[in-house]
Amino acid sequence: MDTRDREIFSNLTIFPPVFVRLDGRAFHRLTSTLDLKKPFDPAFCASMRAVCRYLLTGSGLSPTFAYTFSDEISLYFKTLPFSGRVEKIDSVTAAVAASVLTIELQCAEPIAFDARTIPAAGEFAVEYLTSRQNEAWRNHINAYCQSALVDEGMTTREAAAALRGMQSDAMHEMMFERGVNLAATPAWQRRGTLLYREECIKEGYNPLTGETVEATRTCIREPEETPLFSTPEGVALIRSLTGA
Repeated sequence: MDTRDREIFSNLTIFPPVFVRLDGRAFHRLTSTLDLKKPFDPAFCASMRAVCRYLLTGSGLSPTFAYTFSDEISLYFKTLPFSGRVEKIDSVTAAVAASVLTIELQCAEPIAFDARTIPAAGEFAVEYLTSRQNEAWRNHINAYCQSALVDEGMTTREAAAALRGMQSDAMHEMMFERGVNLAATPAWQRRGTLLYREECIKEGYNPLTGETVEATRTCIREPEETPLFSTPEGVALIRSLTGA
């Protein structure tokens, strides 16, 4: 019997467009190992953006854009590698992301991502990204509040218990009393970061003619402040990227 007959999921395929969402596995241990700053570490965020850039341009997977916050990356594909084979897409994408982040962080500990593939036909891209951005906002509020309570002497478990069930308004007030306006924190903490491929014109030098020439290249755009995906500006940007 050919053992490949038992690889019953290897031929499971999907049609584009899709999102592939990557989530860091057990990254709380990584936070301790690397002594990352809390509630947010700019260097870690920069490394996650570097992972996105590589996935967009260096991995051969060619997603259209990436959205990242915390230890999560969502990739949007208009066309799919590996003939749309879900197992292959998930495993390779997660492996590439883990490898690049390990290099970026110069980490001696193993790093892993899990991956899932999500169909994204029609207007679903707007709904999906709005949902993930809302999660980024919730993560942002919770991170600040938990960090504040730990700094005041609670254990991580005690802080999590104290915040469980607390409404957003109460958490805002809690931080405002401690001198932090959560609405005025850096945009990448509140809204996450969008990165997308775009054709741009770059000047080059032709050594044969000695002339300056223009060439079309693929550039990565990273808006300084990612718009709210629920606003008309955000919806228009997503539609321009997806072509929906």
